[in-house]
Amino acid sequence: MARFLLPVAFFVALAVGVGFLMSGSDLFDWGMALGLFGLALAGEGLRFWIRRDRAKARQSSEI
Repeated sequence: MARFLLPVAFFVALAVGVGFLMSGSDLFDWGMALGLFGLALAGEGLRFWIRRDRAKARQSSEI
């Protein structure tokens, strides 16, 4: 689970940093930050799902 949470925590920090940098005169650009974080979370979820499917394929019940 740590292999999933560590990249997600990194992308949270990256999205917050980009949100502050892109905000300009506003306090925070929520749309940009949440969009980037959503994209990163979807990518990490896809990577987790692919790894799980490969692990299931290796546990074949065939002898």
